[in-house]
Amino acid sequence: MKIKQIINLFVSGLAVFAIAVHMAFASPDAESINPESVVNKLQNGLLNAMQEGQKLGYDGRYKFLEPVIDQTHDIETIIKTILGAAYWTQLDKTQQELIVATFRQLTIATYASQFSVHDDELFKFVEQRELPREQVLVRSQLLTKSDQGTVNFDYVLHQNDGRWQIVNILFDGVSDLAIKRGEYRAIMQKDGFQTLIEKLKEKIAFTRQNP
Repeated sequence: MKIKQIINLFVSGLAVFAIAVHMAFASPDAESINPESVVNKLQNGLLNAMQEGQKLGYDGRYKFLEPVIDQTHDIETIIKTILGAAYWTQLDKTQQELIVATFRQLTIATYASQFSVHDDELFKFVEQRELPREQVLVRSQLLTKSDQGTVNFDYVLHQNDGRWQIVNILFDGVSDLAIKRGEYRAIMQKDGFQTLIEKLKEKIAFTRQNP
């Protein structure tokens, strides 16, 4: 084979490699292409954290779940919805970044605390259907031992930069977002932003003390 042909093949190989690398980093993660797969990623992560819960400990579960929550939850949209436009727009950029970061920590900490021990639980997909405002509902159940019953989980997802992410979860029909909306706005109205931050940090500390 001539040297020129070898060089051409080498250059072509580099081009193919470059395209593959670009697609790997530029394309959405396969697990975020559809809403059901996003919910599956979260629930599989929770089951793994539960199965390894005692060995990992609270800090280990937190670190394990951190990337799972970042990929499956649109934290910024959730906290913006909880506070509402009236309160969100009152915050400067530094305050907005602080509340997003603190709420993210609380979300991960809550999962790490609540999903700590596996007792033969199993998630079961029920259905997926479209909602208004280009959102999607994914319904599933957490099957526990017969004497403990079944917990219904309804996940509301939307697209964020081409990725499906969770923006609300309903536990047996009770909206987590609605509960936090009432609680957080009441604190903002009565005591202000800094008190809300302190309350969230207290909740984070409580999860660590009561894993």
